[in-house]
Amino acid sequence: MSSPTSTWRADMARRTTAGAPGATTRQETARKSPLGSVRRAQQITTYGVGSMIAIGDQSYIVSGLDTWGVYGEPDLHEPRLEERLHVRGFRLPPAASAPTGNGVKVRRFPQTYSCPSCNALKHFRDFGTRRNENKCGDCQVALTPSRFVVACADGHLDEFPYWRWLHSRRSEEGRARRSCDPKHAELTLHSEGRTASLQGIVVKCDCDEEGSLEGAFSRDAMAALGIACSGGRPWFGSGAREQNCGTELRVLQRGSSAAWFPNVRSALSIPPWHNVLMQHILRKKRQLVGKRDEYIREFAEGEGWLDHGRYSADDVITAVRILENAGTESTDEPEEITELEAAGQLRQEEYRQLCSVTEELPENEHFVCVPPPASETTDLPGIDRIMLVKRLREVRALQSFTRIEPLMRADDDRNRVVELTQDDDIDWLPAIEVIGEGVFLTVDGEKLSRWEAHRGPASPAARTQRLRRNHERQLRSRATDPAIEVHSPVTSRFVLLHTLAHALINEWSLDCGYPASALRERLYVNEDMAGVLLYTATSDSAGSLGGIVAQGEPERLATSLTSALERISWCSADPLCVESDASGVNSLNRAACHACILLPETSCEMNNTFLDRALLIGTPDQEVPGFFS
Repeated sequence: MSSPTSTWRADMARRTTAGAPGATTRQETARKSPLGSVRRAQQITTYGVGSMIAIGDQSYIVSGLDTWGVYGEPDLHEPRLEERLHVRGFRLPPAASAPTGNGVKVRRFPQTYSCPSCNALKHFRDFGTRRNENKCGDCQVALTPSRFVVACADGHLDEFPYWRWLHSRRSEEGRARRSCDPKHAELTLHSEGRTASLQGIVVKCDCDEEGSLEGAFSRDAMAALGIACSGGRPWFGSGAREQNCGTELRVLQRGSSAAWFPNVRSALSIPPWHNVLMQHILRKKRQLVGKRDEYIREFAEGEGWLDHGRYSADDVITAVRILENAGTESTDEPEEITELEAAGQLRQEEYRQLCSVTEELPENEHFVCVPPPASETTDLPGIDRIMLVKRLREVRALQSFTRIEPLMRADDDRNRVVELTQDDDIDWLPAIEVIGEGVFLTVDGEKLSRWEAHRGPASPAARTQRLRRNHERQLRSRATDPAIEVHSPVTSRFVLLHTLAHALINEWSLDCGYPASALRERLYVNEDMAGVLLYTATSDSAGSLGGIVAQGEPERLATSLTSALERISWCSADPLCVESDASGVNSLNRAACHACILLPETSCEMNNTFLDRALLIGTPDQEVPGFFS
């Protein structure tokens, strides 16, 4: 097993050679020293391919998968997720030790820097500094990377065009200026300090042109000056521009969250993929799939799987055939991207297993799901089934990313997602695995049907309709063809389950000592499903201490559910919060704010949207019936 340092840290080796991926020589690689390190989980959620990362006083962008120093077979497998994402396996982000240079590669970006002493604003290499120093060659003062970058909705990223911003605006003043060649122009950047706004940041050129950056963040600022996207993809290298983009550019701060939104997909390891034997076979599947029974028997003997009678040759052969059959069921049809993930095929398979019993046996390494002891049965109004998930394994893979806006489950999202590599031969994705525990709940189906059947202007469906309209407006704004009809998949059932999950996570974070950021929701919602899995979301020491399973004991769950409902019945922002018609990002919440129901972003799979605590407890005027009221 790897040491804690190599398990949790992915060393990031410098890549400075331009051109084709992998062009560095062995001698160059040996000389490289790591620039810094991040946790492996952050390589999936925060600092993945295409994201910018500040290391010390410099800025870099994480390079594509084709530059990562990984070799051999994928080291992580989850067959259901592999089938869904059309890959052969997953890899943990490399955690190489210096000075191998086999860590995750990064490239300098942005390459425009400024000197706080002489105010020079130019390309990093033009400062005449040594290769490994971030200092002005004249002043010997630490340089500062550009605070601003430009990006387009199709995922491209580029340097802020300081020269064009300055000289494209001269016609506004209506006076002539002497000609200026951008290749030889000398720019300076001044912070005048008179105001904290962009008006106080002034760019000057040696042609006597000068101007502030005021208005740069306007949505159409670049378009008004005739500056369009040129297809920059610096994570693939300076020569990897995508031709004929021309999409409208947006100015972003370098550290803005809008600069990179990950598209993370995940799956639980459920039967038959959860046991120890299947994990052995998955690691050796290239040697076993498609082989004759006799070969499989000899291979199992050579690996020691049949020693001490733990497994029989028939067990191994049967497991291999199950794996083969799973591969033949895959389809090349594109996934229905407008469908909520909570209603997808992966979730339906997991829901069936979570509703069934998987005994606590040594062989069931990654999935144990049992009901509470019969002696602990307690009546829980509104709750139908409680299952204690004593062991679970979740694989989270970074599939792609977007810029400017996160995925909204719209048809046009297919055109906005950015792949992690240019190499078609790379058939894996970066991923991590989380080992933990959780509690699975389903709500009372009969009560839910009666609640959903309410009609009228104060019904749950009518209250949710406002969220649906706001969601559809967002989907329509992203559609390339305005004539295309858009429909929100959000229902009152979904908002109810989602808000219930948030209420319980907030309550459990106070009850059992887990921080809210260490817990996570997993929703199972469609016409036939109404459940939620609350589980530990980190793979550190807070991952499997037993505290979450204990919360699923009926008496404790009854207490925490009652307390959670009482807690959200009043918010410090009331009456504004509970009477709100729209709140949150893009007006996709109703009665929900940070004071009552929102969670850390790592805990919510919907980015804290589609929440309304009034569906749980009703409105103060008692017009809207709460499910638990």
